[in-house]
Amino acid sequence: MIALHADLLGERARLTPEKTALVFVRTGERLTYRELDGRAARMARFLSDPAGGLGLAKGERAGLLANNSLEFLDVFFGAIKAGVVVVPLGTRLTAREVAHVVRDSGMAALLYAPEHAGTLRALEAEATVPRRVLLAPGERAGGDDLSWAEAVERYDAAGFERVPCAPEELCALLYTSGTTGKPKGVMVPHRMVAWNAIGTALGWQLREEDVSPIFTPLYHAGGLGAFLMPVLAIGGTVVLHAGFDAEEIWRTVAAERCTVVLGVPTIWKLLSEAPAFASADLSSVRWLISGGAPLPLFVIETYERRGVAFKQGYGLTEVGVNCFAMTVEEAARKKGSIGKPLMWTEARLADEAGGELPAGEVGELCLRGPHVCLGYWRNPEATRAAVDGEGWFHTGDLARRDADGFYTIAGRRKDMLISGGVNVYPAEIEGELLLCPGVADAAVVGVPHETWGESGVAFVVRQPGPEGESLSAPSLALFLEGRLARYKVPREFLFVEALPRTPYGKVVKGELLDRWAGPRGGA
Repeated sequence: MIALHADLLGERARLTPEKTALVFVRTGERLTYRELDGRAARMARFLSDPAGGLGLAKGERAGLLANNSLEFLDVFFGAIKAGVVVVPLGTRLTAREVAHVVRDSGMAALLYAPEHAGTLRALEAEATVPRRVLLAPGERAGGDDLSWAEAVERYDAAGFERVPCAPEELCALLYTSGTTGKPKGVMVPHRMVAWNAIGTALGWQLREEDVSPIFTPLYHAGGLGAFLMPVLAIGGTVVLHAGFDAEEIWRTVAAERCTVVLGVPTIWKLLSEAPAFASADLSSVRWLISGGAPLPLFVIETYERRGVAFKQGYGLTEVGVNCFAMTVEEAARKKGSIGKPLMWTEARLADEAGGELPAGEVGELCLRGPHVCLGYWRNPEATRAAVDGEGWFHTGDLARRDADGFYTIAGRRKDMLISGGVNVYPAEIEGELLLCPGVADAAVVGVPHETWGESGVAFVVRQPGPEGESLSAPSLALFLEGRLARYKVPREFLFVEALPRTPYGKVVKGELLDRWAGPRGGA
């Protein structure tokens, strides 16, 4: 097998060194592939140098706690070059949550941005990190911590040679969000990073002239896998935002002539509600794409009215994160679909016994291919539960395939409820609720019912204004009864100010169940 590795930046810098690789919006810095690769090479030397650096050996784990920044990319790409396993940490995690990852991963070092120094101080009471590095231009570290700003001048990119890594050797540990328990470390090998970039670039038909803004968190698999690595692999330009600012994003899309843009449903809704959206120059955009959670049809239609093509993608931290693709024409014709499996991706729908289901039936989506992870770090039980003996990764998502081979997500397997012996898929009900005038957001969960076994409870966020204020449980039930079978209509409707979501837009349904089980108001 070809010795695939994750140093896509180094490969591209060899091919097109003077092409613009990155624009950092906060500072206005513009870096070529040669310059960005040189920064990573200096960081790699610092990570592995036992004299003045961290002295990390190949395979040791280094944590990274930073917002979107040049320093984040320096560490991420530098670790890949040094053969060090990078462990990105969620910037919203508490010290207690960080401590779990520190202990579970066996972290040998932690590199952090100054805005997270408070988390590091609180971490001292929870877990010990042998070596720590402050990532701050011009700032000195306190105590025994090292300072990258002081060390960087000692290291030269010239003559650096990447530490060879085999395709199956670990590149990163990406910890899941932990919505159903403690986060698990997804083992991402070098092969997986390379194949995700190749498959995405080919399947989504990226081009070397593509310019893509990234405003989702880089610590998340979505930020790294779409579009950072695929765009760099094809030789395009990444426009990096330090965080989410709707007005800044629309200005930048116009100023940098961005062509392909990834977001999550929550972000696309916020962007469409920004004052700048109505007059934003979108003439450079080839298409927009959403991932991370099901995309309401009204969001697609909002952007289509601005003349922009909108697609929906699908993936998980454990499988890529991009697994399906569709053309612009197919996206318009098959709204709500995630498309067909990428090249080198096998997909099947399994019933409860593991048998394969035909088109039109709802079953668990299973995926197999070179973009699938190695399993969960130091957790063989969870790995066996997710990856079967034939190499199929069981996603836990329910989906159906139509006669043309296009897949549509029906919801999470654990979210499915059985009412009167019939399967009910909350995602279908949520999609209809979001079409109701006055509904801003909605989520449906299953709860015990003494007659039917389970029934649905809908949590609804009202839109501001008269339409939202006029919503009631009876009006919502009447709306749904005209669109769904009666057994699918929730028995209860609760109005809430907002739905609890993960940083990447997924509704935390366990929290909604807790609200229902505890004291709750009527509809």
